[in-house]
Amino acid sequence: MPKLAHSFAYELRPEPPFDFGLTVRKPAGWSLFTPCERFEGATLWTATHLKGRLAGIKLASRGTTARPRIAVRVFFAERPTRARAEEARALVNDALGAEDGLGDFYAMARRDRILAPTVRDLRGMHDTSSCTLFSEACLAILLQMAPLERSNAMMSALISRYGPIADFDGRRIRAWPTPERIARLRAGELARRCKVGYRAKYLVALAKELAAGDFPSIEQLRAMPADEAKLRLMELPGIGDYSADIINPHGGFPIDAWSVEVFSKLLYGKAPAHNRAAIEKVKRDGLRRWGRWAWMAFFYVVQDLPKLSEVLGMDLRLQ
Repeated sequence: MPKLAHSFAYELRPEPPFDFGLTVRKPAGWSLFTPCERFEGATLWTATHLKGRLAGIKLASRGTTARPRIAVRVFFAERPTRARAEEARALVNDALGAEDGLGDFYAMARRDRILAPTVRDLRGMHDTSSCTLFSEACLAILLQMAPLERSNAMMSALISRYGPIADFDGRRIRAWPTPERIARLRAGELARRCKVGYRAKYLVALAKELAAGDFPSIEQLRAMPADEAKLRLMELPGIGDYSADIINPHGGFPIDAWSVEVFSKLLYGKAPAHNRAAIEKVKRDGLRRWGRWAWMAFFYVVQDLPKLSEVLGMDLRLQ
C-alpha cells in the first residue's frame, strides 16, 4: 500500500448556488467517488483514479452556498508534474460540477408541481460524476435488477476485496478497483467472492474491454453529442438503455423496475399494475415533460423522496 506523500493544492470557486454538503454527500446516500470516503464537518476525504493513477483528494468547504469556496488538495504517490496537476485539477472540477449553473433548471422546476418542492429542499445541490468510466459502469451493472440494499452489499464486497487503499493525510480510503485488476479474474471466482451472481460475467468482460484502452474516456464521451455517447456506452458488456442513462455524462432518464413505481405515482397519481410493463410509458412521458432536464428531474426527485412523500401525500420509495 503506497503512501500518497506528494500533493498540490488550489482553491475552487464553484458556480453558485453550491451547497457543499448536499453536493459531496447526497441525501440518498450517494457518495462522491467511493462509498469508503469520510465526511467530517465540512471536509471530505475521498479517493479515485485520475488518468490511471491512484489519487487521494481532500475537499474542505471555506464558503457558503451563495459564495462557495472549496480548498482542494490532491495527493499522489509520485510528485506530479505541472501538466499532470492541471489535468487532475480539471478532472476534479468537472466531477464536482463546479461550472454547471443551476439557474435555468431551477426556473423550470419552480413551475413544475413535482419538482418545485425538491429545488426548495435541495437548493445548491450540484450533480457530480466519477473520474473513471469503469467505476460508473460497475455501479450501473450492480444496480440492475436488484433492490438498493442488495446493490450496496455487492458494491461493498467488490470494493473491499479488490479496491486499492489510498493512504494520505492521515486517512486510509479504499477506492474502486481498476479494470486491469478485475480483468484478471474468472467470472466464477468474482461471483463467488462478491456474491454478484450473473453480473460477474459482465463485470469481467467490461473490465477487459476498458483495460484494452480503446474505448472513449468520460471526457471524450462528454465531448460527443448525448445520443452518440449513449450509443457508444451501449456497446459495453452489460450496459443497456437503463445503465447507459446512468453512466452518460450528458445524463438520461434511467427508469427500471424499481424507479418506475416512484415516477408512475408522481406522473399519474398511482403505482403501475405491472412495473416492468410500465417502464416504456413512464420513460416516454418523463422525457416529454422534462426534456433536456430529465436527468436533473430524476436526480432531484430521488434525493428528496422522504420530504417529497410528505408534501405530495404519497408513499414514494426506492426499494
